[in-house]
Amino acid sequence: MKTKPVLTLDDVNLLLDAAEQEATTNDWAVTIAVADDGGHLLGLRRLDGAPPFSAGVAGEKARNAAIGRKDTQAFEDMINNGRTAFVTAPMQALLAGGVPVIVDGQVAGSIGISGVKPDQDVQVAKAAVAALA
Repeated sequence: MKTKPVLTLDDVNLLLDAAEQEATTNDWAVTIAVADDGGHLLGLRRLDGAPPFSAGVAGEKARNAAIGRKDTQAFEDMINNGRTAFVTAPMQALLAGGVPVIVDGQVAGSIGISGVKPDQDVQVAKAAVAALA
């Protein structure tokens, strides 16, 4: 039987805290979502001033990074580079800002950020994942 890494509650809180720290350091109002490897929500934090719709978008970014096993930037790039048929894929929020948490070559979970520019969402997500390492 195979074993796999999973995110603990402590890991989820560390990701949420690290993402919040990166966002507040830059004065960015975002929503932070953390999901397990199946894309199921484990934690959500909407910072003061973050748009209400960002909660749903952050969750979908986290979900897509987990089940897609890659940064959601790859999906956005695919569409922007001409594979427009991909917009009909049964996924929502195919936008930059979702990053998988990879441990020992396996996806243990993911984080999704929404509320600011795409590169800023990615910066917050990657700072959180780096803090977990």
